[in-house]
Amino acid sequence: MQFRQQALDRLQSPEDLDLPVRLARPQGWLVLCVTVLVMAAATVWAVTGSVTSTVGAPAVLTHGQGSYLLQSPVAGQVTAVLVRQGGRLDAGAPVLKVRTARGEQVVRAIDAGRVSALAATVGQIVSTGTNVASVEKVAHADDPLYATVYVPAENAAAVPARAAVDLTVQSVPDGTYGVLRGRVQSVDRTAQSAQSIGAFLGDGQLGEQFTKKGRPVAVTVRLQTSARTRSGYAWSTADGPPYGLTSMTLASASVRLADQRPVDWLLP
Repeated sequence: MQFRQQALDRLQSPEDLDLPVRLARPQGWLVLCVTVLVMAAATVWAVTGSVTSTVGAPAVLTHGQGSYLLQSPVAGQVTAVLVRQGGRLDAGAPVLKVRTARGEQVVRAIDAGRVSALAATVGQIVSTGTNVASVEKVAHADDPLYATVYVPAENAAAVPARAAVDLTVQSVPDGTYGVLRGRVQSVDRTAQSAQSIGAFLGDGQLGEQFTKKGRPVAVTVRLQTSARTRSGYAWSTADGPPYGLTSMTLASASVRLADQRPVDWLLP
């Protein structure tokens, strides 16, 4: 009976204009405000924000000018090896003596550099064109090291000038001493073959190794220097390793690509 009377009273005064109207509870307003703020922030980021990505690639520490394979211009038997591995050579310096049918001949260096690998031994029979040494082109002993990074060709266009590069050096424990810092100096837009890589590094096996997944593009990275570290280069840790770096050391590079917009707007 009580409910019936309440229904009759509501019919007699349907508008209840004298009663306050509550649109939403405070908790509802809070949820609404948070939702609006999140949507606004997402919209702003979609318009003005960017996504940073990296690409990993193999790398080699060199002196930037590459190496060359010294080949014997004559056929015969090696009678003397006049250099040692790691030693420096001047242009035209004698490297080997080879006994030929016309007498003893001297095999000389083409350019100045450092002997990074020595393939010839005394008593060895060599043919014309046999690789007898790998010589890294370096004019001075204190020339700085660079990193040559072999980036997949499909990512090369996205590598900007002076892009940041982190290098995990094979001979340096990154968990203890961190990674080597560098920045992109130049990007060679021509895809490299196994032969061209082998000729530049003076190591055909590396050429085959770096082209297993396709022909990459060579990116030259200038290493950041530091007077506080033993190696003379900047690392992600304060001191870096307690020893120096040598050329022809393998590394793994992480190259920062150009920032990309999260949303591509299509304009009419």
